[in-house]
Amino acid sequence: MEFAVSYLSERPERRFDREVLMIAFSGRRGYLALAAVGLIATGKLTRRAGLLRALVAVVNWVAITTIAAGCSGQTVETYPTLTGHFAAEASMEPLIAEQGRLDSSRYEIVFRQGTDRYVGGGNLEAMSASAGSEPLLVPLEYWQSSEDASPTGDAVPAKVLGIASWHTVRDRLFAALIPVGTGEGIVVHFGIDDYFLYYDKSDVFAVAVIDEKPGDYRIAARYTFEDLLAWGRPVFEEYLAEEGIEDSLILLNTGDTGAYSLPFLFVDRESSFAAFVRLGRASRNYVAAKSGDAVVQTAGHVISSHTMKLISRPVSSAVRLLFMATDTVSETLRVPLTSAVDPADIPPLNEGPGMDLEEWEEELDRLTGNQRTQGTLRYLIDGEDFFTRFIDAASSAESSISLRMYIFDNDDYALRIADMLKRRANEGIDVKILLDGLGTIVSTIEEQETLPQGYEGPLSVRDYLEDQSEVDVRMAANPWLTGDHVKTLVIDNKLAFTGGMNIAREYRYDWHDMMVELEGPVVDRVQFEFEKAWAHAGALGDFGYFLKRISPKPRHADNVGEPVRLLFTRADHPEIFLAQRLAAKRAQKYIYVQNAYFTDDAMLYELAQARMRGVDVRVIMPLVTDRGPITKNNALAANALLEHGVRVFIYPGMSHVKAAVMDGWACLGSANLDRWSLKLNKELNVATSEPDPVRRLEQSLFEVDFERSVELTEPFPERWSDYLLELVGDYVF
Repeated sequence: MEFAVSYLSERPERRFDREVLMIAFSGRRGYLALAAVGLIATGKLTRRAGLLRALVAVVNWVAITTIAAGCSGQTVETYPTLTGHFAAEASMEPLIAEQGRLDSSRYEIVFRQGTDRYVGGGNLEAMSASAGSEPLLVPLEYWQSSEDASPTGDAVPAKVLGIASWHTVRDRLFAALIPVGTGEGIVVHFGIDDYFLYYDKSDVFAVAVIDEKPGDYRIAARYTFEDLLAWGRPVFEEYLAEEGIEDSLILLNTGDTGAYSLPFLFVDRESSFAAFVRLGRASRNYVAAKSGDAVVQTAGHVISSHTMKLISRPVSSAVRLLFMATDTVSETLRVPLTSAVDPADIPPLNEGPGMDLEEWEEELDRLTGNQRTQGTLRYLIDGEDFFTRFIDAASSAESSISLRMYIFDNDDYALRIADMLKRRANEGIDVKILLDGLGTIVSTIEEQETLPQGYEGPLSVRDYLEDQSEVDVRMAANPWLTGDHVKTLVIDNKLAFTGGMNIAREYRYDWHDMMVELEGPVVDRVQFEFEKAWAHAGALGDFGYFLKRISPKPRHADNVGEPVRLLFTRADHPEIFLAQRLAAKRAQKYIYVQNAYFTDDAMLYELAQARMRGVDVRVIMPLVTDRGPITKNNALAANALLEHGVRVFIYPGMSHVKAAVMDGWACLGSANLDRWSLKLNKELNVATSEPDPVRRLEQSLFEVDFERSVELTEPFPERWSDYLLELVGDYVF
C-alpha cells in the first residue's frame, strides 16, 4: 500500500507563465502545443542611451498559430482523497509498534494491526533534503506483511512505549494549551500539514487535519511544531524520569487512525530530534491528466470564448477589443524613462509632510465615481496565515461560500481545498466557484518541483469539483485572451478575503504572498462584484450581467470598520492604474512598492520622477520570477530605477505580493504592475488612507521585507537581447 506525502520546499519554483495571456504551453512531458501573440514592432531604443523611442506600429497582436494535440488515452489511476466523504473506507484498528530502529537516513518499524504483523519504513534523508529542514512528518513509504517481520541493517533500536504513555505525555503537554468545553481548539503547523487539536463534546482529546476541522469549533491559537518541542521536552523528560527510562531513542505509539493519522512518534533525546510517522489518505479513483489533455482543453476553451460565448457577450467583448486596440497605440507612443542622471543631480529626501490625504480621497471620489465604504482590514501574510484562516472560516460557514479565482490548480494541496468545499456543499452550504477558464486550465500543464514524486492531477479541475458534490462551478470566458484575474472569497456574505493568492500548492508552501481579510459593508461590495461576474459567466452573458447590475445590492454585512475603497481594472476604466499613477505623482514623502512584475513603463516613469522630486522611493521585487521573460524585464526595471536614485530591494525567493503605500495611502490586491493587470484583465484592489491599517501594513509587510531582502547597489548585467525581451514585454506582459 502506498501513501501520499506532501512536503515543503524553500526553493522558489521556476514556473511556466500562467498569469499572462501570451500563451506558450509546455506540458509535463515537454509537449509544446500552443503559441499565441504575433506582433509587429520596431524602433524602441534602450533607456540607458536616453534616446527618444521611435514610433511603433502594432497590429493584430493576437493570433492563434498552432493547436496540435491528439486526444490521449485516459486511464483510471488511484490517488488519495479524504476519508468518509468521497470514498468508502473500513474502520481502522490502531497500528501498534513492537520494534523500531532509526539511523541518519532511514527508519524501520515492526507493528501489528489486530492480529496481523507488518514491517514498514521510510526515508528520512530525502525528506530532510526536500523540506530544507529537519523532518517533522515522514511518510510510511512501505507497509508489507512478513512472516519474520524484523528490521534489518545497523540502525539504533528504539525503546517502544505504548499508547498509554503517549496519552499521559500528551495530556500534560496540552493541558494548558487547549481550551476544554469552549468549542475552541488549536492549530499546529508541521510544515507540510496543519492539524487541529481539540477536546470534543465529551471532553475527549481529538485531532484532525485542519480541512476536516469541525465546523462548530473555532481556532483559538496557532503553534509551530518547534513550539511544541520547546514546551514538550521538559514534560517528556519529567515523565521518562518518573518511569525510570534512560534510553536515548524512543518510539511512541499514539493510537491515531484514519486519513493523515500520525500513529508513531520518534524522539531522539540526544539530538533533540522528533518526527511523526504519517499515513496517507484513503484512495479514490479519478481520471489522471495525460500529456496534451490540458492543451486540448485550452484550445477548446479559447475557441468557445471566441464563438458561442462571444455571441452571448457582444457588448463587453467589443468594448474590451476596442480598449485593447487603443491601449496598444498608447503603449506605442508612450515616452520611456528618461536617460540616466548624474548621481549628483539626485536630490536629497524631502523632510516636509506628505500629500493631503483628505484632498486625495476627494480626488479618488471623482476619479472612480464611487464613494468609500466601511470595513476592517486584517492582513494575512503568506500561505500559512491565509489558508489556515480561510479553511477555518469556510469549514464554519452557515449558508454560503462564494469563491472567485484566477487559478484553481489540480495539485495535491488544491485538491484538499476542493475536497473541503465539496464536503461543505454536500452538507447544505451554497458553494459557488467562479474560475478563469484560461488561467485554471493552463495551470494544470505546469510542473511543480515540490509535488510528491509520481503525482498526477485530475484531468479537469471543474469535473473534480462537481463530481459527487453539490458545488456549482462556472468558467469565465476569455475574449481576446484577456482574463478574470480577481481573487475573492466571501463567507456567509459577512466575511471576505481578497489579494494575490490562488488555490495552488505554491501559494501555501513556496511563495511569499498576502491576502486581506475584510469585514463590514465592504463585504457587500465584494459579494455584489462576485454576483455580477457570476451572472456574466452564465448562459445569458451580457444580458445576465445587466440584470444583476440593476438588481438590489446585498445588505448583509455588519456596519463596522473604517473608510475603505475598492478599485478595479475594467475594460473601459482602469481605476487601479489611474489611482496608483496619480498617487505617485502626488506623493511628497515616501513610496513603498512590492510587486512581482515591473513591466509597465508608465508606472516606472512615475516612480523615477517621484525620486527626482525628493521622495523616498523603495521597491521590492523577486530576483527570479515564475515567468522567465519577466525576470529579465524586472532586472532592466531595477537598473533604470536604481539609476534614478530609487532604492531597490531583491526578495530572497518568489514574492507574489502586490502592495503599495504612498504617503499614508495603501493599495493592495490582485493587480500586478504590468500592462495586463493595469489595463486589460479584470482586477480588484483594496485601498485606504486610514492611519491604523496603513501603519499595520507598513510594519507587518514592508518593514519586515526590507530587512529580509538584499538592497541592490550595482546594476544587473545587461545584454542587447534583454532589451528585445523588454520590448516584447511592454506589449505582452
